[in-house]
Amino acid sequence: MTIKYLSQKAAQAIDVELMSPSGGRFAFEQLVELAGFSVAQAITKVYDKNQYSRVLVCSGPGNNGLDGLVAARHLSMFGYKPVVYYPKRVDKPHNIGLMKQCQDLNIPFIEKPEDGLADADLIVDAIFGFSFTGEVRPPFGSVIEALKKTKLPIVSVDIPSAWDVEKGNINNSFHPEMLVSLTAPKEGARAFRGPHHFLGGRFISKKFDEKWGLNLPEYPGTDQCVRLGKPPAPSSSSSSKPAAHGVGEQMDQHFIRNVVSESVL
Repeated sequence: MTIKYLSQKAAQAIDVELMSPSGGRFAFEQLVELAGFSVAQAITKVYDKNQYSRVLVCSGPGNNGLDGLVAARHLSMFGYKPVVYYPKRVDKPHNIGLMKQCQDLNIPFIEKPEDGLADADLIVDAIFGFSFTGEVRPPFGSVIEALKKTKLPIVSVDIPSAWDVEKGNINNSFHPEMLVSLTAPKEGARAFRGPHHFLGGRFISKKFDEKWGLNLPEYPGTDQCVRLGKPPAPSSSSSSKPAAHGVGEQMDQHFIRNVVSESVL
């Protein structure tokens, strides 16, 4: 059976039921932790820390941004060197707690995204989630433009920022190299053409899966993420060169792949 892609309303309804007393009874903080951890683990499956150690995490003001903070904390524990751009900080206990946890690990918080882009090997896009609608408002417009111009690989959390959750990249946003869908992929993710699509958030019970008809794949072993689709084939020219990705891809192939991906859409 084919995995179900969720509309915006369905994704919101599933989140409500997961946290409701009569549903999953998950705490909000639990879901954020599981989501962020799955994003960090998915990154380790593709981007080796020895070649992609410097990670710029761009976090927005909503739940997607919290996933980014959790991912940054785990990436630091995994041996990466994350830097966080978090311009609209929300004065809530969970937000403050996640920031404190990152700061205790000496993860820098920067004021300008350009400061992080100059020294990054990889970008995590945790700006907007599936609740995003309307126009991109400051200060995130300049960040989206920077992500459209960069040649660095981008990992988007749940849905690429500024994409329409159901219609895809109708707003002429950027194209990430990796997408980590959470719970189940959203309708807009059908337009994703990058080589790495993962599903994260291993917290859906069989009963819940069947009720919503999600048709989720089996997670391997103890992993908190699972690849959707086949991994890209290694380049035939890569045999004499050291691999840049954990799956044997090269950095020069990344640029070619980005160009091809953008021309398709």
